[in-house]
Amino acid sequence: MKIKDSVVFITGANRGLGLAFAKAALAAGARKVYGAARDPKRITLAGVTPVVLDVTQPAQIEAAVRACGDVTLLVNNAGISRGSNLLGAGAVDAARAEFETNFFGPWALTKAFAPVLAANGGGAVVNVLSALSWTTFPSVATYSTTKSAAWSLSNGLRNELAGQGTQVTSLHVAFMDTDMAAHVPGAKASPDDVARQALEGMEAGKPEVLADTVTRQLKQGLSSEAPAYAASPARAAA
Repeated sequence: MKIKDSVVFITGANRGLGLAFAKAALAAGARKVYGAARDPKRITLAGVTPVVLDVTQPAQIEAAVRACGDVTLLVNNAGISRGSNLLGAGAVDAARAEFETNFFGPWALTKAFAPVLAANGGGAVVNVLSALSWTTFPSVATYSTTKSAAWSLSNGLRNELAGQGTQVTSLHVAFMDTDMAAHVPGAKASPDDVARQALEGMEAGKPEVLADTVTRQLKQGLSSEAPAYAASPARAAA
C-alpha cells in the first residue's frame, strides 16, 4: 500500500519515534493521521487528530476502533522499558508491565483493527520491534524477552492477515535518539530517519525493515556458529 491518501493510526505518537512516524506520514501525503496517547493533550503536531489510548486497556482500544473506522495503516509503536534483568527483585513485575504494553498491546490493537483494515481494502500494519529481539543484556533483559515475543507475534500476524490482503512489516532498530535511550552513550539513530525507512519499506512490501548497521549485523549473525545472543555480556560489548 501507499502512504499517500492513506489513513494512519499511530500509538505512542506524542514523542520519540511515534512523533517521527506522524511527521513522516504527513510528509508522505497521508490523508489523515490519528495520534494515540494516554494523554491526548500531548499530541500537538499540526494535522494530527489526537486519540486517547492506553494500549493495555481493552475498553479504550474498542473506543478507538469505533471512532477510527477509516484506518488503512496501523503503526504499533507504543512501548516501555523498565530496565530490568531477569533474576533481580521486581523482575517479574517489570516483565509483566512490559509484556502488557510491548506484546499484548500490539496484539490487541491488531486484532481489533483487523476488520477495519479488511473493510478498507486490506491496508497494512507496522510493528515497532528492536534489535533486542535477537540479543539481550542484563540491563534490558525483560524488555528483550518482550521484543523477541513480539517478533514471533508479528510473523504470526503476517501469516494470518495475508488472506484479507493486510501486509505486516516489522521494524527493527537499535538505540535511537529518544527519551528511552537517553541514558545510553554512543551513536544513536535518528527517529525521523527510522520512521522514513519504515514507511518506505512498508510501501515496498518488505516483511522487515532493519534500520541501522547494528541491527543488520545482528540479524545476519543469527546463523553464525557464535551468534550475539549466545555471547556473554563481556564478549557482546567487545
